Amino acid sequence: MFFKDFRKFETTIGGRPFVVETGKMAQLAGGSCLVRYGETNVLCTATMSAKPRDGIDFFPLSVDFEEKLYSVGKIPGSFQRREARPSEKAILAGRVIDRPIRPLFPKDMRNDVGVVATVMSVDQDCPPDMVAMLGVSIALSISEIPWRGPVAGVCVGLVDGAYVINPTAAQREKSRMSTVVASTGELVAMIEAGASEVTETEMFEGILFGHEENKKLVAFIENIAKEIGKQKIDFPSNDPPEEMYEAIKAFAIEDVRAALDTDDKRVRDERLKPVYEKVHAQFDEKYPELLEKIEDCLYKTQKYVVRRWLLDDGKRVDGRGIDDIRPLSAEVDLLDRTHGSGMFTRGQTQVLTTTTLGPMSMDQLLDGIDDETSKRYMHHYNFPSYSVSETRPSRGPGRREIGHGALAERALLPVIPAVEEFPYAIRLVSEVISSNGSTSQGAICGSTLSLMAAGVPIKAPVAGISCGLITEGERFMTMVDIQGLEDFFGDMDFKVAGTHAGITAIQMDLKIDGLTPAIIQEALEKTRKARLYILDDIMLPCIAAPREELSKWAPKMLTTTIAVEKISEVIGKQGKVIQKICAECNCKIDVEEDGKIFICAVDIEDAKRALFIVETIANDPEIGSIYKGVVTRLMDFGAFVEIAPGKEGLVHVSHLDVKRTERVSDVVAVGDEVIVKVREIDDQGRLNLSRRDALIEVEGLVPENTVSDAPRRSGPPRGGPGRGGRDGDRRPPRR
Repeated sequence: MFFKDFRKFETTIGGRPFVVETGKMAQLAGGSCLVRYGETNVLCTATMSAKPRDGIDFFPLSVDFEEKLYSVGKIPGSFQRREARPSEKAILAGRVIDRPIRPLFPKDMRNDVGVVATVMSVDQDCPPDMVAMLGVSIALSISEIPWRGPVAGVCVGLVDGAYVINPTAAQREKSRMSTVVASTGELVAMIEAGASEVTETEMFEGILFGHEENKKLVAFIENIAKEIGKQKIDFPSNDPPEEMYEAIKAFAIEDVRAALDTDDKRVRDERLKPVYEKVHAQFDEKYPELLEKIEDCLYKTQKYVVRRWLLDDGKRVDGRGIDDIRPLSAEVDLLDRTHGSGMFTRGQTQVLTTTTLGPMSMDQLLDGIDDETSKRYMHHYNFPSYSVSETRPSRGPGRREIGHGALAERALLPVIPAVEEFPYAIRLVSEVISSNGSTSQGAICGSTLSLMAAGVPIKAPVAGISCGLITEGERFMTMVDIQGLEDFFGDMDFKVAGTHAGITAIQMDLKIDGLTPAIIQEALEKTRKARLYILDDIMLPCIAAPREELSKWAPKMLTTTIAVEKISEVIGKQGKVIQKICAECNCKIDVEEDGKIFICAVDIEDAKRALFIVETIANDPEIGSIYKGVVTRLMDFGAFVEIAPGKEGLVHVSHLDVKRTERVSDVVAVGDEVIVKVREIDDQGRLNLSRRDALIEVEGLVPENTVSDAPRRSGPPRGGPGRGGRDGDRRPPRR
């Protein structure tokens, strides 16, 4: 089939071919392109509704990043075997695309715009989220949709001391940072970073490195738009008339100033209520057809007041200095039965984080389009309506909650101990108890407190802080630790988390086109100083280091590694051996394919007992070793004792006790727990055990001079069950 409008454009990114095809697929969308990067293929479309949506006061943009599992040759694991709701990674990819493109739409537009990036083929060396960001920018640029783009985005890695654009899968394993940088032709529009404690200088230079690459890509996209782009359409503005805004501002500005001038959000909200009533009483009759615009004018008036205070007077709403941080506090151990808890308070923002530890089998299974199939560290963030004095039903986490949880997870991941050091699945839950700005950074601080209180041996404590921005032409000013109003009415929320040594995560949200290098550098330096203050003066005085012991409510974990060929013996036929161990020792045992064994029990003694049994099964007993076993059979010539499931040995009658034994049943009964010592292993691997030698060695009993070695005649057992049970309450020493 011939496509008369088919066009192909090519360039390279990070040494790999980048190909854009238009005019062949999704031709009914406002703008569309199939983007190929290596063997990663993403179909990107952008479409706008013909009419504005009524009754809304925001720009209705939706960005969907759709993962198709056929792109990596997988059949979905769901019951219906089809893709269902977006994965967390898909939601996060959509947010990364949304943040740089949203500020470039007209703020007064109310037409719905839908952007869809459908991942159709994945080459793990060519990240599909970066391909999607570029494809979306191209689709918007060539469409009729009003938009001040294009933008371009790349991921910057730091591998062996050198910056790398869009690192491959192998390079990502070694990279010290993964920093997504989106840019317009001149400004940095978005930063999203995870890093292993890189310095501010390393991060800043990496951002500029990515920005330079983006400039070339923006020029490439602009050339495509010049050749095939559609004429941008006009749209009805949703802004209130200028004369209406000026009249309301002049009438209400002094009342608004008085209402906003407090550090208490509750007081501010109460003060604003009569101001709104007064304005409506004055202007409802004057503007009967624009009643909904009155509150828009009041919002713009508040924004004007806050920005003028900051830019002209260096005054913040709550009276702080530009670089002052709100009152802070840190607490641990607030909840009785959790494995760890910590609460961080910053002004009227309060976040309580709990830590829960579990066996490795409780890690999260992932069914996505990348190589990651599971993760043992999970961070969830909840933002209930009461935290902002509102009432709405809880409907599960939204995109914002998922995004903030992922930011906190990324910030703490570099300090989480390796599984070899701390073999636990770890789940953190950050509950926002009260919100007045910077809850995600409060979650990071509270999570560090909770982890240390739980006894998780993190490599270093992590703190987070945000930096705001106000711009006017060439003028700009930054302020540290922004609260809610400064976020709403400001131009930037620049969140940075890290340790004493360096940065672990960045997330930058903008309401303007982008930032200059000077603004970025100043924000990095201000957040560094604030982060160190929070760590040294607030968090570490609360809890200086991870506790050496876990909570008594936390499961205790022991690990060992056995030969792969011994796994079947530990598991047993149809799992009977391992099930028996778990039941007897009140524990959970996970066995991995490489022979690693994870034993989890609330009581450490139960875990030790299970470990001892597993090692007994997996390792051949040695002569002289002492075990606790269970009598399984009585014979005339002795008793058989099972020292581990499937491992049984004979205790000859002459070795049953330190004194002369007439009958086996005089000393032991089936089911008795006894301690025994391995005295011989014959050529066929059969065990000869001695209870007599074990009692002498462990309990220091003195043997009688005469001990019979001859088999005794059979007869009815004498003595009740449990004879010999005195040993059942004692545990043998570890080998």
